[in-house]
Amino acid sequence: MHHEIQKMREIALVYLDRSGGLQKFMHDCKKYNDSKQSYAVYRFIISINPSDIAELDATLGNYILHNPIQAAQIFQSVCFIAIKTLSLIEQLETEAQISILLEPTHLPPLPSYVLSLSTFPFNYTSPQRFYMSEGIAIAMGTVTKYTQGARFLCTEETCPFSEGFKYIRVHLPGATESATVRNDFVCSLCSSPLQEDMKFRVLGDKQIVEMIDAKVLNALKGYSSDKSHFRIQTFTVFLRDELANQMKIGNHYKIIGIPACVQNGLQATACIEVNSVQLCKPNGPSFIGDNFKYLLSLTSRSCWRFTAILANIFASQVVPPGTYNTLKLTILLSLVQTCEKENADYLDLLIVTSDTLIIDRLLNYSICLLPRGIRHPPSSEILPSVSKDKHGTGSASIQACSTVLAKGGICYIGDLSSYKKDKLELLQSALESRMTTVFIPGKKYGEEADQQVTVSVQTNFWSFVNVDSSSRKHTQKDNLLIGQMDVSLIPPNLVDVFGLLIYNEFPSCQLSSPLVHHTLKKAINPEAMLHKVSQQFRTQDYEQFILFAKNLHVELSSEAENLIQGYYLASRRVRRDSIHGSTLSASALKTLISLSKAHTKLSLRQKVLEEDALIAILLLESSLKHGKSALCIAPNPVFPFDLSDENSLQQRDNYLMQCHHQLLKFIGAYGPGTHVNTNEE
Repeated sequence: MHHEIQKMREIALVYLDRSGGLQKFMHDCKKYNDSKQSYAVYRFIISINPSDIAELDATLGNYILHNPIQAAQIFQSVCFIAIKTLSLIEQLETEAQISILLEPTHLPPLPSYVLSLSTFPFNYTSPQRFYMSEGIAIAMGTVTKYTQGARFLCTEETCPFSEGFKYIRVHLPGATESATVRNDFVCSLCSSPLQEDMKFRVLGDKQIVEMIDAKVLNALKGYSSDKSHFRIQTFTVFLRDELANQMKIGNHYKIIGIPACVQNGLQATACIEVNSVQLCKPNGPSFIGDNFKYLLSLTSRSCWRFTAILANIFASQVVPPGTYNTLKLTILLSLVQTCEKENADYLDLLIVTSDTLIIDRLLNYSICLLPRGIRHPPSSEILPSVSKDKHGTGSASIQACSTVLAKGGICYIGDLSSYKKDKLELLQSALESRMTTVFIPGKKYGEEADQQVTVSVQTNFWSFVNVDSSSRKHTQKDNLLIGQMDVSLIPPNLVDVFGLLIYNEFPSCQLSSPLVHHTLKKAINPEAMLHKVSQQFRTQDYEQFILFAKNLHVELSSEAENLIQGYYLASRRVRRDSIHGSTLSASALKTLISLSKAHTKLSLRQKVLEEDALIAILLLESSLKHGKSALCIAPNPVFPFDLSDENSLQQRDNYLMQCHHQLLKFIGAYGPGTHVNTNEE
């Protein structure tokens, strides 16, 4: 056995030399040596590529994968010999003072190396070895201190071990604080009690994170075509030292670590001591379905037809084609305008309706097209909250919420009028700044000072307002502008921060005959395909299409930018009153740009054209919160006709060209000094 250990030490040295690890190790030693301070523990991180080591020596590769704690001792011996031979750290006395953390770059892609708490049996702690797991961080504790290492001395003055660095205690995976530092240790030479030398205690950072399998997102959609059943359980992750604060709540991570079982009183918690953290970035499909490609080629002569047909046939499993076209178009625009970048172009939707059942079904169906489409349950929090850590540390733990879980996707919060005033105020603040702040009172959670943690809000919000509920609770206002609906149940400032306010086309008293027939047939046979287009453009096809379109990088053309700027300035001048000034909010410009980019993505283009800007302007102009202006448009300007054949599509194109010409006149009349392209088609 000694011969095998010696051989593995030699291979470990060769690997460190070839991989550049030895050079990094010497650089780390220089930092310790330059400090001229004596430490109880000198900690080093060694990056390990299991494939490279297995090629050098299969025995050492197997040892690292299946006995990482013992393998670290091999590297500990190699490092100690290197330090003494090359005189790298003058203060170092014993090998026990060296602490090695092995950081594997990856593990073999085999099922036996994957840890999952949704499968049986749970035999991950025997023996302690590396496993890979992945999930979403749903709760994060504040960073606290733990004992990384400590020096103990024999209390018997005549004992040789009453001085020096013979007894060094270091933290091991799964060990509690009491396992590292206790008062019942005895000297192996004279059996006298050992006492800690507090001057040499080494403290490190520790953070506790709760993670959960990404499959939980399917359970939070509210509706899904996936009928599979699975067990979901959170697991605790310990991030120590340089890994503390390496995770952000709501992100999807792949981790490599050693499972352990931590005892807290009568309760035992399964946890993972993490050695490596890697952010998982979603990869969108690099293709779209053949039917979409064919449709795109058929409509290539017009910049408006492709998206019009997409909206017309969208969600035919829920509503018949040709109904709710404006709403379905804005839903598609919001779906493709989702990403996990900060300062992105968000597109929130607020729908004014009396058909809450149909709208709810349509929105529920739509959020399932994204990996992170979350239906907010009324019993939980929309924004992050803070609670006491359940592992007995007494520290604060920030809990995720629907907004965080929907990161890079859609958070559907249901009926806005069902929330209390304080919740709506917090939501308004989050929509305005795209940030939310969690306050942690220090006194309550054992800290000296209060803390504030800022969490970014990177999601689109969908909601609706039931006008029947609004009219029952409030007297209908008499001074509403033509085309406006009473949404007085919702604070005006909150209505204003939503990107788009939409009034659906069919009031409940005037439901279209196809919609009634569709609803009744679906109630009788939920699995039935009522329309041929549902087979040609399946839900899976739309999922692929949206994931492809949302990842397109688009840029504004100068013509589109001039048109948007001209309309915005002219519209602000028209919509003024003597008391409040312009009634068009400054956020409308962001909404216009976001809508234009979204229409470009939906058209599978990468350059925003004037045609895209026109659709954005018409959608915003018909948005009820802004009322009427001198730009007189039809009540349903984006879909003024039923799209039944080629002639109706041509008729719509002609109408939109007229709208474009009318828009240029409007800008010329009310936006002096703005340069726009006035060439007529």
